[in-house]
Order: sequence, then C-alpha cells, then structure tokens
Amino acid sequence: MRKTYKFEGECCANCAAKIEDKISKLDGVNSTKVNFMLQRFTLDAEDGAFENALTKSISIFKKIEPDVEVLVK
Repeated sequence: MRKTYKFEGECCANCAAKIEDKISKLDGVNSTKVNFMLQRFTLDAEDGAFENALTKSISIFKKIEPDVEVLVK
C-alpha cells in the first residue's frame, strides 16, 4: 500500500534525510520519501504492516522535528 500525506511545520533537507533513513528501516516498509520543499511524505509499506509503519513514522517525525505535524485524514 502506498499513500502520500502532507505535513506542516518547518523541516530542512538534513532532517528530511534523517527521517527518511529511519522510516526506511522500519519492518514492512518498502520505501519512503520525505519532500521538505513540497511538505509531502510518501510511505510505501506492506498492507498488513501499513498502519503500524504509519504510526511509527509519525513518531519519528515528532522525535526529529517536534514542530512538524503529519496531516492524516
């Protein structure tokens, strides 16, 4: 399953790379892309692991960039 989310708040290229690296190492994640210019986050994970990967991804965002909010609808 692949989904793209917007996020709000300041995020630099260095932090986006750190976030991408940590998320890509999560179980069940096939790929991820954090675009700090467009403020978009794409997560591609196995169907059965997607919700858990999304929850952990949001935690990673908060840990690295506390002011960033991932907009999940």
